[in-house]
Amino acid sequence: MWRFRWHGLSSACLRQEDELKFEGKVAIITGAGRNVGEAIACSLVAEGAKVALIDNSPERLKRAVETASQSGLGIAKGFSCDVSSSKDVQQMVSQVIETFGGVHMLVNNVAVTDRGVNVLDLEESEWDRVLNITLKSLFLCTKYAGRQMVAQNEGGAIVNIGSTSGFHARGNATAYSAAKAAVLHVTRSIALQLGQFNIRVNSVSPNKVGSPVGMDEEPPGRPRKNVLGRGAVPEDIANAVLFLLSDKASFVTGIDVLVDGGATVAMAMD
Repeated sequence: MWRFRWHGLSSACLRQEDELKFEGKVAIITGAGRNVGEAIACSLVAEGAKVALIDNSPERLKRAVETASQSGLGIAKGFSCDVSSSKDVQQMVSQVIETFGGVHMLVNNVAVTDRGVNVLDLEESEWDRVLNITLKSLFLCTKYAGRQMVAQNEGGAIVNIGSTSGFHARGNATAYSAAKAAVLHVTRSIALQLGQFNIRVNSVSPNKVGSPVGMDEEPPGRPRKNVLGRGAVPEDIANAVLFLLSDKASFVTGIDVLVDGGATVAMAMD
């Protein structure tokens, strides 16, 4: 008969009080003035990080910084930036470095969408706007924040916010689906390129979380279909992002984490 002798909990089994803490770390969050971006910023500040909230709306930015500043021991500061402009992004990254002393984490969250028209009616200017803000911004912010991470020689973590729209066809959006599909593949390429510098790159793909893209309020009765029977809230996405940014995910790179309540599974059941 086997006998089990209890030797007590090992140190590996004990809960660490500093779990998922980011003291001394600097994060840049794009599209941080509302919804998912604001929730990520608040969560990082609560864990002690110095967080640069990036948005092009002074009103949203002011409110989000005030909210995040009340979240915990970290620091929140707002930076206005046109993330589709190389000049603006370079200037923003320089300001963050001057303010906080470096960059350790980047969350490419900002996005806009085309809505309500098909490819036959979509204006070229709208296509360009959606791709520039949603996809080109990821390239620019990763390039210039990534250069700083490499120069610091301390590694780093980047999380790109995708969407289930990058996995399936949309009858009412063309540019947005294209941009989000590209986010998934660009994430893998950047992960491959930056791994040599110990910079991890992953993505998180939500489904209908909080208010729709480009809207400040969620319309009542917004239809959702998933296997969990509730709508996502921004904190659901923030929790996944914080894990991927943390040392708990130190061996995780080049993947996408679906945080969709099983919406993708529900689609497959139709």
